[in-house]
Amino acid sequence: MKKSIACIAALAALVLVTGCSKKVEKGEFTIEKGLLKIGMEIGYPPMEYYDVDGKTPVGFDIELGKAVAAKLGLEAEFVDTAWDGIFAGLETDKYDCVMSAATITPERLESMEFSKPYVGNGQAIVVNAKAAKKASSPAELTGMVVAYQAETTSDLFMTKQAEAGLQFKPAEFDKVINAFDELKLGRCDAVVCDALVYANYKNDPAFESTWTGSADEYFGVAIRKGNAGLVEKVNAALDEMVADGTMKALYEKVFGADLSNTIQ
Repeated sequence: MKKSIACIAALAALVLVTGCSKKVEKGEFTIEKGLLKIGMEIGYPPMEYYDVDGKTPVGFDIELGKAVAAKLGLEAEFVDTAWDGIFAGLETDKYDCVMSAATITPERLESMEFSKPYVGNGQAIVVNAKAAKKASSPAELTGMVVAYQAETTSDLFMTKQAEAGLQFKPAEFDKVINAFDELKLGRCDAVVCDALVYANYKNDPAFESTWTGSADEYFGVAIRKGNAGLVEKVNAALDEMVADGTMKALYEKVFGADLSNTIQ
């Protein structure tokens, strides 16, 4: 009896080891054949966020990811990742690319590749519509509690303002949604965010945008350093989407306007 049990246990262990050792077939430019694994922080409306069911990812980058994957003959798979570790995940092959309102910067280009820009963006100041005092420029944020998402270009923008002498009280959050919640509750005086993000709130009467900077930063698809083949494929897909009107349709669907001029 003991011998039988031992044999069964050994067989089960063999099956387990065999199952665990099954290798995933690698694609030509991707981690897994047939898939484009896309890392993103799904909590940044209208770029990427969960629908009312709390499960279905929606937003501009979701639509873009599906369209790019289709152009490459692949299926898109979205990997929800905290922003503060999203580029580390790219370096360790947790996904093929990052498509998450990632701004192309000289610092990032040192450690990763980027596609050509797919939309231009600037910073915006958003205030509570009922506030008695409303900042209408970065200089007027003096003495105010300013909320923004940490480790983003909004954070960098406010850091530069502070270095230039602006005195304000920073309120940093892991997600931009939380910053807007604070503003609605009157616990901060302003939110600084991507102008594209404000598009998600512009129809909410609780908020008002009082200042928008020029489109001086650009979102691109981040790809692991050295994967030039995928960069080329993604760039070709983006070009096709501009040429066939797909990109224009996405801009209008999500932002309510054609933003093609922001990348020309």
